[in-house]
Amino acid sequence: MVPQTPTAGRKSLLGQPARVLANLLSPRYFLLRSFTAGAALIAGLVQTFVFARVLTPELFSIYILIGTLGVSLWLFDLGAAKILFVRQRERYLTNGTDTTIAAQSNAVVLLYALIVAAGTLACFAAMMLRPSVLPWRAAELALFFSFSALNLVWFPLRNVSNAVERFTYFESLEALRRIGHIGMMLALLVGLPLAGFLVLANVLWFVLIGICIASLVRTGALAPRLRGFAGALAAFWYDSRRELLRSGNYAVGELAVYNFPYLVVPLAFGLGAPTIILDTLFKVFRGATLIYAAGLDPLVPRQTRAFAERDAPTLKRATWTAAVLCAIPTFALCAVLLVAGDRLFALLLGKAATVPPAAISILVVLLLANLAQNVASNLLLHTGFFRELARVASFLIVAMAAMTGVVLAAGADIVGFIGGYAAVYVAGGALYIGYVLRGPFRIAGEPKP
Repeated sequence: MVPQTPTAGRKSLLGQPARVLANLLSPRYFLLRSFTAGAALIAGLVQTFVFARVLTPELFSIYILIGTLGVSLWLFDLGAAKILFVRQRERYLTNGTDTTIAAQSNAVVLLYALIVAAGTLACFAAMMLRPSVLPWRAAELALFFSFSALNLVWFPLRNVSNAVERFTYFESLEALRRIGHIGMMLALLVGLPLAGFLVLANVLWFVLIGICIASLVRTGALAPRLRGFAGALAAFWYDSRRELLRSGNYAVGELAVYNFPYLVVPLAFGLGAPTIILDTLFKVFRGATLIYAAGLDPLVPRQTRAFAERDAPTLKRATWTAAVLCAIPTFALCAVLLVAGDRLFALLLGKAATVPPAAISILVVLLLANLAQNVASNLLLHTGFFRELARVASFLIVAMAAMTGVVLAAGADIVGFIGGYAAVYVAGGALYIGYVLRGPFRIAGEPKP
């Protein structure tokens, strides 16, 4: 449990930083979450390092696209995982005994597992239709799709675990997953066959997902049986239809913003080096989002409790603490990129591609904007401001589409495209911050109804 802070007699954060920090989050969870977040970034970089050496540039770029398709299955989430969090959290904080949300959580997790299975089979079938692809190659690509797509199942399990304050247990499983997958990827460099890596990586996924589900069943966050799956799923969609429309708008927007470059770049600039450059930069950019989770997730229990109690000072203190915790690795990473980014990317990619210096400067801007956007959107998500999130998502989709049209019409290269992307992304971050000030910060300062 996260230690609770009395609302009276608080001193300033500057006066007692260690004491206040301990009252706002669990140090053990923070350290564990920092480890798994850092491991997530390392895993992406290790994958780039290894694949650049064991695959040809063309096959490497195909694996990039298959992995992106796997991650794109998050389109089917429509924000349901965050709605589950909000409802599970409300039930937990009020000591509720209603089992409806547990059955609905079951239904969502099972649905996502079925979507991943269907997507994997579809990937295999699509690869088999290509005359130049042998069955064993199609199976490898399908397994890599599954390896990437199983994050869709892991996501609601993370949110349900966090809602019932099983975050330390979940992060322990996440640490095992990250260590296992990184070790398996590195083993490719010393002779492990690609097929062996893909089979072992998926088996590790299945084992850890099973362990997590069993734990949540014991705590009552998931139901002990799947009976009534269709009815529970239908009830969830019906009861949450308004929130799903708004959070779905946000989820689709996020998915489009982070993944549409993987469609534009291969078509406009070609496979090989341009796609590899984009993927490498985005691995750092999106990997930073995973690092931010180390500073954001441990503060969510305190933020949601403070918002429910209309405790504005604690809500703001927790949010600023999250921002500071995210800023430390962000500034360190930006410094490394500015000083040695060219050498770092040369080490990662070898002869596969060369990242232009201007792209590294743009990446720094993206990281700073990503910091602000993640702190703000994380608070809006976990306090249920789905309408505001949907508005920003709609703006980003329209603005990114317009930017892409202008950039391609102007004949810009990949650096120009990434620069335009960064400009729109900065504008989106400013909108998120504005909604935090007008939304949770303002409401938390009002008396409870």
